[in-house]
Amino acid sequence: MSSDASSVTGTPPATSPVSPGTPTSPGSLDLPRCRHRSQGHVRDRSPSPMRGYLIPSPLPTRRTRTCSATARAAEGPAFTGVCKCFSRSKGHGFITPSDGGSDIFVHISDIEGEYVPVEGDEVTYKLCSIPPKHEKVQAVEVTITHLASGTKHETWSGTVLSS
Repeated sequence: MSSDASSVTGTPPATSPVSPGTPTSPGSLDLPRCRHRSQGHVRDRSPSPMRGYLIPSPLPTRRTRTCSATARAAEGPAFTGVCKCFSRSKGHGFITPSDGGSDIFVHISDIEGEYVPVEGDEVTYKLCSIPPKHEKVQAVEVTITHLASGTKHETWSGTVLSS
């Protein structure tokens, strides 16, 4: 009679006081090998879509900005500058202030109007501090005032326009 037959009949198979399959410590566990590793090659796991996004971004977007920060930005003065660069796929860019100084970060959610900014566009903007230390600023309420001549401009819907 095999052990399979004994489990069907309800009689337990004869075992020793400590079963040979019972681990005595976590290190003695004999884990099954992965199928792809036993074939002699190592396959990379596909990355998790959440990898790299576990820590929330410290940059306040229009969605996550508090009402008080929005009110402070709206009450502040408007500045002018020129778009240094903007990447629609990355969702951000930089503005060079017309009065000089260091470049100012701009998030895609803070662009007003129907056109995607390109290098050379003249813009107006207001400033909002970036938490947690509020030492840096970013441009908000960014509006293109003059499209750069000789460049192709794209609307947010994807239509390309030559100027």
